[in-house]
Amino acid sequence: MFQGTGSNVGKSLIVAGLCRAFARRGLSVAPFKPQNMSNNAAVTADGGEIGRAQALQARAAGREPIVDMNPVLLKPESDTGSQVVVQGRRIGSYKGRAYTALKPTLMPAVLESFDRLAATADLVLVEGAGSAAEVNLRAGDIANMGFAEAADTPVVVIGDIDRGGVIATLVGAHALLPASDRERVKGFLINRFRGDLSMFDEGMRIIEQHTLWRPLGIAPWFADAAKLPAEDSADLASRAGRPGGPVRIVALALPRIANFDDLDPLRLEPEVSLDLLPLGAPIPADVDLVLIPGSKATIADLAALRGCGWEEDIKAHVRRGGRVLGLCGGYQMLGRSVSDPEGVEGAPGSSRGLGLLDVETTLGGDKRLARVSGRHRGSGEVVDAYEIHMGRTDGPDAARAPFDVGDRPEGAADASGRVSGCYLHGVFAQDGFRRAFLAELGARRSGFAYEATIEATLDRLADHLEAHLDVDGLLAVANSRV
Repeated sequence: MFQGTGSNVGKSLIVAGLCRAFARRGLSVAPFKPQNMSNNAAVTADGGEIGRAQALQARAAGREPIVDMNPVLLKPESDTGSQVVVQGRRIGSYKGRAYTALKPTLMPAVLESFDRLAATADLVLVEGAGSAAEVNLRAGDIANMGFAEAADTPVVVIGDIDRGGVIATLVGAHALLPASDRERVKGFLINRFRGDLSMFDEGMRIIEQHTLWRPLGIAPWFADAAKLPAEDSADLASRAGRPGGPVRIVALALPRIANFDDLDPLRLEPEVSLDLLPLGAPIPADVDLVLIPGSKATIADLAALRGCGWEEDIKAHVRRGGRVLGLCGGYQMLGRSVSDPEGVEGAPGSSRGLGLLDVETTLGGDKRLARVSGRHRGSGEVVDAYEIHMGRTDGPDAARAPFDVGDRPEGAADASGRVSGCYLHGVFAQDGFRRAFLAELGARRSGFAYEATIEATLDRLADHLEAHLDVDGLLAVANSRV
């Protein structure tokens, strides 16, 4: 099990790289994260949802993602509450204290998923969440040492040297952990080092001296990590704004932005300059496309969009002849109204939409989780996509749906064709559709192949870790007794 000295120290990336490295050695490898918190989810082969990072790790391991790889997923809906997904299915929404009470009851499901997954693999690489030393949360913990103890799993702790203070964070974690948890840790490694690795030789000795944990290497900064899908919206914001091609697209960073992996292919596409606008930043007048992404709290995010002035900017953009695309929650916002009579996203209620599409949305019912194959009506391109939403959208503009999925239309467009929306995620990962869509915005034909880029990057990441970490030592830790 890989735990960290804090959040965002690179656990997900290291597990993904090691999944590929061990799989290339001929091992059957599976990723596992007991509890994740992310609004960037993937639909699994068995019809549930897990964190996007575990889907990437499964891909690195050469496996189809399944719900057992991430049995508990928290999807924040507000600053104080989250939707809770257990073994791929939504069980409800919980505030912080209510979830704290619920959490210990989820351990049986977590262990059930782990045992099922472990039975199919030679090696399971487990990713913790947050910090190994969150001792205030140790009672009832299912994400870090609580899980490691229950599953009798050895632990390696990751420290991020790029943020500074890595010696103190590792030695401090050792000092805070109770003796039984401390003994479970078999080694440590350093991530995101920049410069001459030998400059930290003394630092490694100091950490080893104070913790008696085995040093397992230093991973230098891996710049190509930016080519892999981001799990956290903060990561996405730091990657956007890359100088790019002639087509200028702005995506709106909604407070509860969800499934923003839709933006990854556009971010990497050489023909595109993509900016992720922070809440309230003015939408530039010269952009080619305004993209409203998915949201975990459509009505609340619609209020935030309206309150910061984006409604006026979007409508001015349309009056100038600009294009707008809404995906999932963004699609719902483009309609005349969004109603939540059952209170699935918060208090029951309804909101006026942006009115740019003649459709209405009613939230409720079972969450739709499905992988689908469709055809884009305008270009004829086939797309493999996924749906992950609650509610139904319908109205006159649905007669001009941009996609067909089987025998049903999907999405809606206005009479001009410049404003459109749909529930399909992942369409821009399809090279043919992306090129056709961008050609309408003035892009030249690009040879960029998104899926091939992801595969090549995972291979380079595995090479990187093989070169700098004690991978044989990590395998020995996995085979050790706690």
